[in-house]
Amino acid sequence: MSCSYAEGLSAYENKGKLGEPETFDSKEELARKIRLLSQWIEESKHVVLHTGAGISTSAGIPDFRGPNGVWTLEKKGIKPKINISFDDAVPTPTHMAITELVKQNKVHYIVSQNIDGLHLRSGLSRKHLAELHGNMYVDQCNKCDRQFVRKTATHSVGQKNLHISCPYQGYRPCRGTLHDTILDWEHNLPQKDINLGDYNSSIADLSICLGTTLQINPSGMLPTYTKKYNQGKLVICNLSSTKHDKKADLLIRGYVDDILSGVMKHLNLPIPEYNEKQDPSRTQDRPYQVEWTQQQSDVLKVKRNYEAKMRDNKKRKLSLKNKTDDEDEICDNKTREATKRN
Repeated sequence: MSCSYAEGLSAYENKGKLGEPETFDSKEELARKIRLLSQWIEESKHVVLHTGAGISTSAGIPDFRGPNGVWTLEKKGIKPKINISFDDAVPTPTHMAITELVKQNKVHYIVSQNIDGLHLRSGLSRKHLAELHGNMYVDQCNKCDRQFVRKTATHSVGQKNLHISCPYQGYRPCRGTLHDTILDWEHNLPQKDINLGDYNSSIADLSICLGTTLQINPSGMLPTYTKKYNQGKLVICNLSSTKHDKKADLLIRGYVDDILSGVMKHLNLPIPEYNEKQDPSRTQDRPYQVEWTQQQSDVLKVKRNYEAKMRDNKKRKLSLKNKTDDEDEICDNKTREATKRN
């Protein structure tokens, strides 16, 4: 099904580095790094996870740029042998661990490039999730911009009109029609989602990248904002090298399911089993009963925190500048006094 999605996109040459070799930390090194990551999660006040296709490969959904990725094989003229339907895939231990970490207030926001809908189906709430490239299980009204959950994955790509009336039941009928939310290469990212990804990344004191090579911008740059604007830590968990490895405070080379399982053990938290009763795509009697709209009030709340953090940063930089100027002046005065004595 991810092959069908890839085939539905417009032709595009620059798909980034493909087929980068994968490396693995030793068992002892992996255990040490998982302990350190768990400690950092416990100590941090605002943790943001950045998720890519690598967290869904254990569900049977191929990634795109790995050694057996869709685009890597496409370049060689080969089709992936494994191509599970999105509807047959279920959330992985990583997806379920993330949902539990959010529930326990250990993780505070997720920024995802994935379109497979597995975060939604794991029971993760919309207020904790920015979906930068769309969702196969979500359609959007072209008039009121509200989003609604489908029962099955869409076969449409590129925000095409589905000719389905908006199901919103308000004071007046909306009279809009639904389109898929899957971005094509040249589409702009959804404004609320990219703003929330930006704000949360900038106020985070810990950003953790899971299963992403960070090649596509602007999503690939967001984790670095944690260091740039808040002097926070950056952790990258990926089997192949990424664009920002040199900026990372910790690099973990291992399967994300193993990393998250280890973290959950250290935090003494369970990894819940996938439950269809908590999957909005499965609990509906008919499509579009569940709304999935990003609320403007959530955007404004995080924006206020972001603006406060930027003001504090400006004051801190000004204070450091004044301190440096004062120290330079003291040094100049001492130099002048020494010159006079001589």
